[in-house]
Amino acid sequence: MSDPTTPPPVPAGFAPLRIPGWEDFDPARARGGGLRGHWRGFTTAVRIGWATEANWTDPLLFFIYSVAKPVSAALILVVMLEVIGGATSRQYRSFVVVGSALWAMVFSGIAGLAWSILEDRERYRMIKYVYVSPADFLVVMTGRAVARVAVGAMGTIITLAVGVVLLGVPFDPFRVDWPLLAVVTVLGMVAIVSVGIVLGAVVMQTRQEAWQYPEAVAGALFLVSGAVFPLAVLPFAAQVVGLLTPLAWWIEGSRRALLPDSVSSIGGEGSAWLDLTGTVAPSTPEIVVALLVTGAAGTLAAGLAFRSSERRAKDRGLLDQTTGS
Repeated sequence: MSDPTTPPPVPAGFAPLRIPGWEDFDPARARGGGLRGHWRGFTTAVRIGWATEANWTDPLLFFIYSVAKPVSAALILVVMLEVIGGATSRQYRSFVVVGSALWAMVFSGIAGLAWSILEDRERYRMIKYVYVSPADFLVVMTGRAVARVAVGAMGTIITLAVGVVLLGVPFDPFRVDWPLLAVVTVLGMVAIVSVGIVLGAVVMQTRQEAWQYPEAVAGALFLVSGAVFPLAVLPFAAQVVGLLTPLAWWIEGSRRALLPDSVSSIGGEGSAWLDLTGTVAPSTPEIVVALLVTGAAGTLAAGLAFRSSERRAKDRGLLDQTTGS
């Protein structure tokens, strides 16, 4: 008995079927694989994300919309600080302004990837077409998230400028540690996007009220990141959680680079850092190493979580469903 998996022989006088140009076909290119394909998919997704964010209105209105929220949040916090603390709280004004300005980028990065998935699934009904495109799905969604981070960066820069010009935040470009700022910015952006990837994995499995998850997660991380108050005011367990969060180290490093004399959000009297290490505040190398380690662990966990969620969503048909949420 012949093997059913063996193709039948070609009869005499007949040439085997050939597709013109098939010998030049590159399957890896068709599947969007390889470093070049991933880069092309990523840059295309960034442009699409920016067009989606910016092209819905005129540039002036878009600019006002992008910077109004972080600037107003910083002003509210400063006024509250002045009312409650009076003149003794002036030293924390720069601390609050820088932290709230940086948080604009954090929120944009956390919400960017999750909202991109929800918009393509619920609003535009395009996520299934994006998924079957040659580009890798995670690469495309990451590009969309980076575009939203760029929008948040606009708010960060404007908020810092308002703080320097109107609120008296000291800024001396000759005292800024530019190498440290560059390093922590790159590592911090990776950490922010990794948190967004985890949240994107969650919203692929959830249905109703998923639009509110980014704000809930950002609010929880806001508490333990040291953005507007030192971690020393929190209970010991909450401080340990903050020390394991790369966002806390990114904010600490950025504040250290911009304001060398600023109060530390990680260390200080009564802090978990002092109890664990015996030093008042972390040094610059310790900040970079801690950011690198926690960011690498978070990025690895984010990739595993997203791939697992992606497989489950594909197996159960969740990418092809809408909930009307």
